[in-house]
Amino acid sequence: MLKKKLVILNTTILLGLGTSFTIPGINAHATSVAQQKESLQSQISDAQIKIVEAQEELKKLEAQIKRVDKAVEENKSLINETKAKMKTTEKEIASLEKQIKELEDRIEKRNNVLKERARTFQENGGSVDYIEVLFGAASFKEFVDRVGAVATIMEADQDLIASNEADKKDLETKQNEIKEKYDDLSNTKLDLEEMQKQNLEQQKKNEQAKKDLKAKEADNKQHKTELEQKYGSLQSVEPQIKKMIQQKEQDNINQLVASTVGTSESASKTSNKTSSSNKTVKPSGGKSKAITAGYKYIGNSTYKFGGGRTASDIANGLFDCSGFVSWAYSQAGYSIPASTDALKNSGTRVSTSDMQPGDLVFFNTYKTDGHVGIYVGGGKFIGSQSSTGVAIASMDSGYWKTVFNGRVVRF
Repeated sequence: MLKKKLVILNTTILLGLGTSFTIPGINAHATSVAQQKESLQSQISDAQIKIVEAQEELKKLEAQIKRVDKAVEENKSLINETKAKMKTTEKEIASLEKQIKELEDRIEKRNNVLKERARTFQENGGSVDYIEVLFGAASFKEFVDRVGAVATIMEADQDLIASNEADKKDLETKQNEIKEKYDDLSNTKLDLEEMQKQNLEQQKKNEQAKKDLKAKEADNKQHKTELEQKYGSLQSVEPQIKKMIQQKEQDNINQLVASTVGTSESASKTSNKTSSSNKTVKPSGGKSKAITAGYKYIGNSTYKFGGGRTASDIANGLFDCSGFVSWAYSQAGYSIPASTDALKNSGTRVSTSDMQPGDLVFFNTYKTDGHVGIYVGGGKFIGSQSSTGVAIASMDSGYWKTVFNGRVVRF
């Protein structure tokens, strides 16, 4: 009976002490495994966040690439269309040159007739005029005949002179019209080729950025896979460690009971199971309206020559500089032109010292007043730039400071 009481007493003491039986080597290893698992979970979460961020950046870049590709194709189409018009105009010029030669020949023939008449008059006395011819008639009949002849000659001369003048005027008009038409087409072609050059450069940058993001995404996925493999290895080791701890604790209890009562057969087996929990790391009206209207397109648009004038372009964020300015002002209730030439000659020009937010500012880029934007204050303007699409840029430093020409227009 005493033996039984001693066994119960010591067993109770052992159960009350619980984990006071220390197993330094195994416990330390178990703690290390738990800490490593927690650290790996945190790293896996971070890697997943980076993968998602890279995927989101890739989506945005894909949308940007589509806009740039569309702008390139449309600009290419416009360039081809302009070249075709130039070829047609060159044919018109060739045809006009033929007409010019015919006109010049007619004018020369008329001049020769007039010269011959002048020479004949000179050979017949030189100073004899039409009045002398009339009053030199010997009879009334001869006088009438001479009147008819002089009238015919004078009328013929006037017709020749009038025909020459009409042909010269027609020639000048045609020359001016065809020259103006060809010059306009040449300037348009220059504009388009310049914009296409910049769009193609942006295409290259976008493709490189896409490659970089895909590589970044692949690296993060590989890193995550490696972390998950390490975590899996620790998961498989953990049950073994727990079993070793339980067995060791049971052995210690049995030994202590045996040494206290002289036998191990009466000792009740106890089992203290330790549980661990893993922490979950969670991945972490007025001109002012014209200024702010384009903010939604910042970082979400592409420069397109002639863009911003259709609902499709506006929906896809495709603008050129003057198209953007005209659209932005329309959002504030203003109706202004959509070309730099028309804009610079509209409104009221003011000095740079009187410049206010909402004023239009002009820059000499590939030509005089080749670019326009809206001043937003603080030495900055918003506009659709060929390299960035809609963006806010500084006029106080860098490229835009060097090309700002001082033209400021207020509506």
